[in-house]
Amino acid sequence: MKKIPLLLLLFCAWLATQPGLAQSFKFAFVTDTHIGSPSGGAEEDLERTIADINQLPGIDFVLLTGDITEMGTNKELKHAKQIISKLKIPYYIVPGNHDTGWSESGGVSFIREFGSDKFVFEHKGIKFIGCASGPYVRMSDGHIPRDATVWLDSVLAATSKTQPIVFVNHYPLDNGLDNWYDAIDRLKKYNTQYTICGHGHQNTVVDSEGLPGTMGRSNLRAKEAIGGYNLVEMRADSVLFSERTPGVGTKPVWRRLALGTRNYNDGKTYDRPSFDVNTTYAATKKAWSYHSDANVISTPVNAQGLVIFGNSVGKVEALSEKDGKLKWSFQTGGGIFSSPAVYKDLIIFGSGDGNIYALKAKTGKLAWKAATGASVLGSPLVQNKTVYIGGSDGKFRALEAANGKPVWEFAGLEGAVVSTPLAYEGKIIFGAWDRHLYAVNQKDGSLAWKWNNGSPNRMFSPAMCIPVAHDGVVYIVAPDRFITALNSQTGEALWRSKEATVRESLGLSADKKLVYGKTMQDQVVAFETNKTAPKLAWKMNAGFGYEHVPSMLIEKDGAVFFGTKSGVVYSINPQTQQVNWAHKIDNSMVNTVNVLPKRRLIAATMDGKVEMLTY
Repeated sequence: MKKIPLLLLLFCAWLATQPGLAQSFKFAFVTDTHIGSPSGGAEEDLERTIADINQLPGIDFVLLTGDITEMGTNKELKHAKQIISKLKIPYYIVPGNHDTGWSESGGVSFIREFGSDKFVFEHKGIKFIGCASGPYVRMSDGHIPRDATVWLDSVLAATSKTQPIVFVNHYPLDNGLDNWYDAIDRLKKYNTQYTICGHGHQNTVVDSEGLPGTMGRSNLRAKEAIGGYNLVEMRADSVLFSERTPGVGTKPVWRRLALGTRNYNDGKTYDRPSFDVNTTYAATKKAWSYHSDANVISTPVNAQGLVIFGNSVGKVEALSEKDGKLKWSFQTGGGIFSSPAVYKDLIIFGSGDGNIYALKAKTGKLAWKAATGASVLGSPLVQNKTVYIGGSDGKFRALEAANGKPVWEFAGLEGAVVSTPLAYEGKIIFGAWDRHLYAVNQKDGSLAWKWNNGSPNRMFSPAMCIPVAHDGVVYIVAPDRFITALNSQTGEALWRSKEATVRESLGLSADKKLVYGKTMQDQVVAFETNKTAPKLAWKMNAGFGYEHVPSMLIEKDGAVFFGTKSGVVYSINPQTQQVNWAHKIDNSMVNTVNVLPKRRLIAATMDGKVEMLTY
């Protein structure tokens, strides 16, 4: 008789350690709050949800799974934090594409407001892991950042193979994320119970390759009078999802998922990105490859025998042009989305920490830095000993390239500058995420003209493309899918065309007779440069599929080069409208490429791959 209590105690102790059999608890699942959205109701919806959660008994914590704001502005993030901080229980939060894709800080402000863009914590035996997901600053597919993947590896390495895991992300783990398989393949090696996400604004099942997943509804009211969220109940053997309408009630369970020990070694195989194109065009080869520990979202520069670039955690890295080996690095305090420019022995760039930097190209030593009032995501243009660069503090600047001393400032911008300006006919021309394209006088920074496409939506701003110009005409493309020709002296629209649905990628032919663009489905097009009307000279099917990334088209030595969202670099012949070659680096966005002499090309991808190709 004395053995029975002991056996019971041992059994209970064993039971408490078994996966999926933790003590029951509840949490709130809130997503896609879109603070700052044009409808104006998002703030009220979130306030109502927070108040409702605060008065509910038995809720242990809250998960917020991204798209917290509409455009990731500092103002929107501060307002969101003010509302969310009213919660009386702990909360854990990750950003979504709306928080990062148009971010004026490159994601720095989200981290500043909420402490991090990822999380890990344990609650009653369950490990919850939340990762950020892009894209960052550029339009692209969703992407779990390279630094988050590195971090996830470290978290999983410290996790028992039997401990139950819940994985949290803004996107479902499908091909809406260009690197969905990176997360799935890692999580399947562990006892991952399920994933939860937002993004789709509806309650639905999003199982991925055998890994259970649940998408939650947006907190927005949409066409209803009141918004809503989900309550999640973790039981010993199952998890239950129920939609909650604040102040009204909780609807019946809409998803019930069994918990327990997971075994994903079922022998099944799943599609992964194909690199067969590299066999098709075998003459184009990878000379070397380097994988940075964070995203690279700019064009590397070639200087002093080095390939130099910045990454999204603020590190500048310099690789040997010959073999790709790391020669030096320099750490800034914020993400770098600025493509470096060269002035003599200096490389110049902006950082999310609010500074413009000049480093000695050969050594990486700081030559000078100039502080601004906010992140500097724009790329510099150096001309006539002067650096021209835009930031996120409402200003566009001209600085002395040798020492960073100010020459002039143009103020009054209402959105971030994130691209490279154009110098043309004594003007500096650039776009901002405030709907406008600006032309300022190169000598003193005074406004010559500004133009917008008539849309009140900031997301249609001509901010991402690099303008081109010829014979008194400036050409731009924007997310409104028009190519536009403007009078370079007045800013008057000469013609606009949506015939080809060109988005944010643009290029000028070497003879300046054609403007190139990438369409959103397979095609490269060429318009004649002229002042009177749009004239489509030719179009070709390059076969790259659906496409929307702002990778400019560069013509050199009779070929046009560009990258795509699927990690492929293309070379096409503009005379024959045929593909010369294509080469896949990885499965994420390729930035505007840097074409070098001797049939070489430097390409960088969002996942942090930097490669030298020979062709």
